[in-house]
Amino acid sequence: MDAVKREESYTIDDIFALPDGERAELIDGKIYYMSPPSWGHQKIITILLQTIANYIDEHNGNCEVLPAPFAVFLNKDKTNYVEPDISVICDRSKLDKKGCHGAPDWVIEIVSPSSRSMDYLIKATKYHDAGVKEYWIVDPEDKLITVYCFEGEMTVMHYRFGEEIPVGIYEGFSIKLPH
Repeated sequence: MDAVKREESYTIDDIFALPDGERAELIDGKIYYMSPPSWGHQKIITILLQTIANYIDEHNGNCEVLPAPFAVFLNKDKTNYVEPDISVICDRSKLDKKGCHGAPDWVIEIVSPSSRSMDYLIKATKYHDAGVKEYWIVDPEDKLITVYCFEGEMTVMHYRFGEEIPVGIYEGFSIKLPH
């Protein structure tokens, strides 16, 4: 009789037990370690964060915009924990001192060479299934932004840096990333 190899399953407790400074995400009990972000990665986050925060402030919005590292307990279970590059949460009851419990309304991930398949495949499915309304993948290498709108009939749109990108959760708001 052949022994069946079982993959070890991890929980959020394992994520919090990691050494200080080591970052990882947990999807369906599997740990995905994260590399430190590059200067270009952080620059894009800063531009997007400022633009979104300014829009929310100018329109007296109730949503919170938060950068990584910020804990998102995606499915309110013990086997899914992510740190999106940017999370926009409009239901403040999901927020507490530990992070966001449930799906943010809008998630933005900046692709790095090591996160490409994770962002485009694994996270797109997880965010959709968890109830995220809008998911952007910003690809600095290809100068491309992929926008998934998960509300209603799912749509996927592609934009280039320098183009106006409409924000689905805010009518009349668009963002243009510089080339």
